[in-house]
Amino acid sequence: MTAQAKTMISPAVLSANARQQIDHWVQKYPPDQKQSAVIAALTIVQDENGGWLTTELMDGVAAYLGMPKIAVYEVATFYTMFELEKVGRHKICVCTNISCMLCGSDEIMQHLKQKLGIDVGQTTEDGKFTLKSVECLAACGGAPMMQIGRDYHEHLTPQKVDDILAGLE
Repeated sequence: MTAQAKTMISPAVLSANARQQIDHWVQKYPPDQKQSAVIAALTIVQDENGGWLTTELMDGVAAYLGMPKIAVYEVATFYTMFELEKVGRHKICVCTNISCMLCGSDEIMQHLKQKLGIDVGQTTEDGKFTLKSVECLAACGGAPMMQIGRDYHEHLTPQKVDDILAGLE
């Protein structure tokens, strides 16, 4: 990392804890390939920020990894796991790819919209839930499925969805 890049990062942008976790991932790659840790770095920073990324945080990741800001933005906007706007405490990602669709993800999505009173891409007024439609989550054998936080929920029915939601704080 250049001296200029180091001075651009302030502890207010990337916490000491985030930098320590990012350094753990950076060590897994050759010294000249530390930008390979960008997905891990964005995940760490997003988790610390309540589930979403600000431009300032993405710029901090870019500076810390010594890569162009636009390269970080490209990663953050390509992958559905990254959020550029504030999300609810529980982000519900419903797989709508072919296996899930054929097994009833449309019914699950409609049920969630009605139960939560929101549409895809929206957050409940109390800030508890955000609903997203996502492409394949690599759990086709458990279709239809959804991801809430880091947990996968498979073989969904409307009743199973209600039970899952009732168990969330």
